[in-house]
Amino acid sequence: MDSGALLELAIERPAVGGRMIARHDGRVILVSGAIPGERVRARVAHSRRGVPVASTEEVILTDHDRRPVLCDPSCGGNVFSHIAYSRQLSLKREIVADAFARIGRLPPPKDITIAPSFEQGYRLRARLYVAGKRVGFLRSGSHHLCDAAKTGQLSTETGKVIGDLQSLFSSHIPDSTIRAIDLAESVDGEQRVIHCWLDRERPTDVTALSSLGAVSGIGGVSASVRRAEPVQHVIGEPEIIESWSTMLPSLSQVPEVPLRRRPPAFFQGNRFLLATLVERVLMELTPGPLVDLYAGVGVFALGAAACGADDVTAVENDPISGTDLVANAQSAGGRVRVVRRTVERYLRGKRRSSRGVWIIDPPRTGLSREARVLIANTGPCRLVYVSCDVATLARDLSVLVGAGYSLRRLDGFDFFPNTAHIELMAVLER
Repeated sequence: MDSGALLELAIERPAVGGRMIARHDGRVILVSGAIPGERVRARVAHSRRGVPVASTEEVILTDHDRRPVLCDPSCGGNVFSHIAYSRQLSLKREIVADAFARIGRLPPPKDITIAPSFEQGYRLRARLYVAGKRVGFLRSGSHHLCDAAKTGQLSTETGKVIGDLQSLFSSHIPDSTIRAIDLAESVDGEQRVIHCWLDRERPTDVTALSSLGAVSGIGGVSASVRRAEPVQHVIGEPEIIESWSTMLPSLSQVPEVPLRRRPPAFFQGNRFLLATLVERVLMELTPGPLVDLYAGVGVFALGAAACGADDVTAVENDPISGTDLVANAQSAGGRVRVVRRTVERYLRGKRRSSRGVWIIDPPRTGLSREARVLIANTGPCRLVYVSCDVATLARDLSVLVGAGYSLRRLDGFDFFPNTAHIELMAVLER
């Protein structure tokens, strides 16, 4: 099918990734900017793995759930922004069911409960890209920058900070010194720090970046070139100090020692649903040892210890998240054992566990082939798998179910409103 072709299409259903499925002469076409049930005219832009990808140019028959778009839908995760929020949740249930059936060859889960989020100002973390004097998100499918503040995902104060950063780049920061910025803020929005990823080809004296600390609302700045290299302190206190009262609000006795994290460390991204997810995961713990695989900075492992678990192991290999995890575990009095290895290396030679629970919270790519096999062969009676990608979750669950696990529960958390992504928690038992 030729690029540029304008087609009249009937939209059928959502696809993993956020586009909608339509057909032309029996051929599947992925369409952005549409809603199932609509009839649209869409122009083919390109093909992906042999499947034409088109964008809606005219809506001929409009669905009642269509709403005005207040931002650039291709900027920073707004692919569902034209759809009423309640319908977004319904479409995400369909996407989950489709991934389970088509990718995992699993029975589609029934009656998935999805915890809703406020649509505006939900992000705790963001990767901003730098091009010349501009700072922003990347427009979907390109390397062109767009205005991150206008996406609605960041708090109003953070939008102002990004504007001030861009002004500073125009006057004080040499071109190409910084290629990207990781921004993190606390759940209450009172703390905000940034980490600068420096250009590999242009060695930079980080003291030249100290002017970034003058931006109102930024409490600290750090920098590095590569993830494996030590993080360099630039100015201020470049870490977020989070109280456990924000992550475990139902805990009767909140630990005095806070949880610390730096911007490049892995941490959940939705301020409104963080506590809901953490408490829901910890509800699934049983007596016996707890192993937290892909532990990040330790929110689940240390949260379990705060709730009284006394046999907790946290496994994390990432150099930045792992360093923060060690510091958090030490501050908590050593109640959590930290293992600085890959999950695969940790599990090799491990005997099958009969007691306790393993929490699995891998990156978007899910488990490696080796990790899937090792967990299937050695895992305990209960697994709690937290995933931000339904496709890799369905793939991994297929292997675990084949090894004797059954899916006891599946809960959704809308960590990414106005996108097709969803955070899921699967509880498996055998």
